[in-house]
Amino acid sequence: MKIVAVIAGLILVLLLIAGGGWLYLRAPDIPVADLQAQYGRANSRHADLSGGVRLHYLESGPADAPVLFLVHGFGDNGFSWDGWTQVLSANHRVIALDLPGHGLTEAPADFPAAPDRYADLVEELAVKLGLGRIAIAGNSLGGGVAWQLAVRHPDRLSRLILVDAAGWPTVSLQDPPLAFKLMRYQWGRDLIASIDNKPLIREGLKRDVVDQSVLTEAFIQRWADLQRLPGHRPILMSLNPGSLAVSNELLAGIKIPTLILWGEADQIIEVAAAQKFKAAIPQAELVIYPNVGHLPQWEIPARSAADVARFLDSSKGE
Repeated sequence: MKIVAVIAGLILVLLLIAGGGWLYLRAPDIPVADLQAQYGRANSRHADLSGGVRLHYLESGPADAPVLFLVHGFGDNGFSWDGWTQVLSANHRVIALDLPGHGLTEAPADFPAAPDRYADLVEELAVKLGLGRIAIAGNSLGGGVAWQLAVRHPDRLSRLILVDAAGWPTVSLQDPPLAFKLMRYQWGRDLIASIDNKPLIREGLKRDVVDQSVLTEAFIQRWADLQRLPGHRPILMSLNPGSLAVSNELLAGIKIPTLILWGEADQIIEVAAAQKFKAAIPQAELVIYPNVGHLPQWEIPARSAADVARFLDSSKGE
């Protein structure tokens, strides 16, 4: 009986410790108005779309210039394209958007988040803005959204740019960040949806880049804060970053000029995926950056943006 009592006592202590830790880490949502006041900009725009989505995007550049959409990755936001926008807005109307569950976009907590749904929403935004054909660049999950748009709405795109894009699960990292490990389990998703994820975000971002100096405290804090907009965490936890599956047959139907940019040291999606995209898309060009990770647009913004500018300018007459 004494042994049973001791075991029961230990279990109780562990439960109390776990409960105390959860209470310490627990973080409520941050009101939309507070986040908009802190992170909204003069060039912030909103569009009311289907499904109760109020989509936020940053618009830069001449209104009559060729249009370039920028689509971020899982857990990220449109602000992470700032380095590209500074360069590309000189000759393009640049629209860096926040997908539902991200940034300053508002959406119901039960929004059916998936890459194909996101692609259709991007198409809806283009229609709402009265746009013709556009170029689109997407990083990671956003890259998956971009090629989904090319497949689902081929008449919308003039150019496609894939930046360490999702799609080939067989070449994903075998030892993912802790947050992705926790998301394999429902209890892990429930936990992430209720706590301050800044420690998990910091750990994940450290594996996203080679040059750790680009991970400023302000950058990490913005990631963490914007994930606490009401409804965001349930949407994020409903997403499966590894569920996007592509095939050679699917990509062979993409008939527009395509630029593939990849960090050779990507620890999230291995560089072998870049070669697969290159082989599958008929008009694809590939640029691989040595000693660069999963976020070239943030780690080497000037260099990667220059490659995009060259690509877009060289195909103007086509």
